[in-house]
Amino acid sequence: MATVPFPIIKPNHHPNDLKPFSSFSSLPKPTIPIKTNNNKKKNINKKINYRTSTIISSYSNKASKGKNNNGSSVQEGEEKKLGFVDYAKGKHKPVSVEVTGFRKDDIPKRYRLRVEGDRSQRDWTISEVVERILKLKHWDDIDGKVLNRWPGRFARKNFPLLIREITKVGALEHSVQVFRWMKNQKNYCARNDIYNMMIRLHGRHNQTDQARGLFFEMQEWRCKPDVETYNALINAHGRAGQWRWAMNIMDDMLRSSIPPSRSTYNNLINACGSSGQWREALKVCKKMTDNGVGPDLVTHNIVLTAYKSGGQYSKALSYFDLMKGTNIRPDTTTLNIVIHCLVKLGEYEKAVDIFNSMREERAESHPDTVSYTTILRAYSVCGQIENCKAIFALMLAEGFNPNIVSYNALIASYASQGMHKDALSVFNGLKRIGMQPDVVSYTSLLNAYGRSGQPKKAREIFEMMKRSSLKPNLVSYNALIDAYGSEGLLTEAVEVLREMEGDGIQPNVVTICTLLAACGRCGQMVKIDSVLSAAKSRGVELNTTAYNSAIGSYLSVGEYDKALTLYGSMRRKKVKPDSVTFNILISGCCKIGKYGESLQFIDEMKDLKIPFSKEVYSSAICAYSKQASGYTGQLAEAESMFTTMKMNGCFPDTITYTTMIHAYNAAENWEKACELFQDMEMNDIQPDSIACSSLMKAFNRGCQPARVIHLAQLMREKAIPFSEATFFEIISACSMLRDWRTTMDLIEMMEPSFSIVSIGLLNQLLYFLGKSGKVETMMKLFHKIVASGAEINFGTYSILLKNLLAVGKWRKYIEVLLWMEDAGIQPSLGMYRSVYSYAWKGSGTEYVALIQERIESLRGKVGKEIPTMLYTYTELPPQ
Repeated sequence: MATVPFPIIKPNHHPNDLKPFSSFSSLPKPTIPIKTNNNKKKNINKKINYRTSTIISSYSNKASKGKNNNGSSVQEGEEKKLGFVDYAKGKHKPVSVEVTGFRKDDIPKRYRLRVEGDRSQRDWTISEVVERILKLKHWDDIDGKVLNRWPGRFARKNFPLLIREITKVGALEHSVQVFRWMKNQKNYCARNDIYNMMIRLHGRHNQTDQARGLFFEMQEWRCKPDVETYNALINAHGRAGQWRWAMNIMDDMLRSSIPPSRSTYNNLINACGSSGQWREALKVCKKMTDNGVGPDLVTHNIVLTAYKSGGQYSKALSYFDLMKGTNIRPDTTTLNIVIHCLVKLGEYEKAVDIFNSMREERAESHPDTVSYTTILRAYSVCGQIENCKAIFALMLAEGFNPNIVSYNALIASYASQGMHKDALSVFNGLKRIGMQPDVVSYTSLLNAYGRSGQPKKAREIFEMMKRSSLKPNLVSYNALIDAYGSEGLLTEAVEVLREMEGDGIQPNVVTICTLLAACGRCGQMVKIDSVLSAAKSRGVELNTTAYNSAIGSYLSVGEYDKALTLYGSMRRKKVKPDSVTFNILISGCCKIGKYGESLQFIDEMKDLKIPFSKEVYSSAICAYSKQASGYTGQLAEAESMFTTMKMNGCFPDTITYTTMIHAYNAAENWEKACELFQDMEMNDIQPDSIACSSLMKAFNRGCQPARVIHLAQLMREKAIPFSEATFFEIISACSMLRDWRTTMDLIEMMEPSFSIVSIGLLNQLLYFLGKSGKVETMMKLFHKIVASGAEINFGTYSILLKNLLAVGKWRKYIEVLLWMEDAGIQPSLGMYRSVYSYAWKGSGTEYVALIQERIESLRGKVGKEIPTMLYTYTELPPQ
């Protein structure tokens, strides 16, 4: 998760006033005012006392002239814009374009006479014909129900208009039937524009074979392909990712002596770029310039998209800088691509600056839904969920309609933090507005439940996705495997893998990484071997991330040799290790006590010139600190590493400071540890309970118990939660100070956690109270511990008995002995022996007999007599 400063929306200001804050810790919850339009007419509230109905009607292309393939003039059909507004009732009909076409009065007289006597004939406009066709199912008799009842079929000039209108709505099956019917008409004449429109329509539906078939068919009808035909065919193959086909079509075009246009080059560049072939796209762009066809804004956007698709984000930004030197001004699409690349490179401030500049009133390019969605994803990467919500609310306030991608981005942001309730709320809201969730929506919601530790719920979402007739993809299966693996349910995770392969989806390296991580959590070394074998048998090549997961899993189960062997295999296969690899190796060696080996990995990392990350610095400091108690030089190395970390601009975090405090603690240097803690506060780094317990331990070892109590008060003021380690150190400090009042306050704090606190810590607390003479308080605490359901062991009773006997409460002592027996814990001979003299001197005859009985019973169990010196020690009279 990124921790760099990130600009957000400043509260109580207009959304245009976006300015960066200093750090994440100071980010308030932004409030988004709704932007209003102040340019309304002054007389908008003027009362209207009469009903007015306005019809918006305009004509375009009326009686306009064109030429067909034969060179004869063509009168195109009329286009009429219609709209309706009723101010009195507050009703309106959106403006629409109606294509009239050639009606019954425009067709030849011989055809007009044929249709006038037929009642089934309807003199529809082109738009009415298209509307009626679309109402029918594609398998219905479109010919008999609509087309053969339309007099306009006798006007040849209606055919291109009809194809244009029906292909415009993207109805492939209906368009194919209309085109088939059209070719069967006697007055039909093949035209390039008709075939071009049909080729483009098939390209929109990724039916490249059918598009090529139309290309050859039009030549059979003696229609010579023109530049628009080749453009449509190149575009169709580009949409399908067939960039080599697109290149070959370009060559055929040149062989046919048809000069390519700027659109031709743009389509070809887009075909290469969308397939990830950004180098080929640049070659076409260079060829375009060499041939004297200058690039336009569309060309630049396509090249930027090619860089983005190929993951060349830095090159895209460099190209954008070159673009600024031209006379072509970037538009919204250009800036959206630049924002996306900046987010991918982690340059969030620059991304938000561009976004803010787009939102200025005088900006040439204003943000759209894609812009808001990209910025939302940037906040999601940084873990700023409140700002994700604010950006989504701002998008709505600015009048933009979020699309399915926007909703999916918001769901994914909640999923990244395991906020399943919020993710489900957005998912349900998506369905309420009539938008159908897609596979990404379901997968993001599934991931939200997986991150929140609810694999059963994740499975329910997975099954819901399949019931919605959506086929889970590889990402969906990987998310479900991770949901089970995160909870240590390795068997269920493997079952999902088998189910995935049964559905014909092959696992990838992400699947293997997820299973390896699950094996490490479960501590099953055999399973790690099985997963690696499965990856090898399926031909999955392990990358750096996969090797890191496997090495980490081996080290988590203590298999150092296997981890080292796998690291050697990684180097032999020339898979380059990164800082994560060395951090796993260094920290793993420290956990199993191989500090010398961890230092060797540090030296190897330096030799490979791999930059140290914050985590590597912390692990290296830990490795040096573990040897600091015996070697002064190792502490100096840890200090040098800490200083180098600061100089290299890698600011230490809480973990790094805590590790360094551990180093000073091991070297018994509490002064240095205290200075480091103060430096931590000066740098606005909030200490956690681990850092505080480490400093407390250093204080106790340096005989500074008063500082421990002061630090405990500081923890209360800063609302730092107390851990078991901090309680232990505070009790130790109170014991040294004889400060039983602070201990009483501590007991009140610990009481709700008695059931989960270790019995060792509770025993220490009982021992301190008893040693301080607070026997009654000790017994009350014991009863509270028993009531909480905490586990009571032999040592607990020993502490009670010793302190009770020290103050002469022998009757309570005997009662506790009976409690021990009732709890199934057998008292020792020494416990009975210690109280015998007290009971005998205190005239407790009934207790003396009971104790003698218990001693005889235990004597028989151990099979030997109590030694004579035993009687002397306890002053028992001879029997």
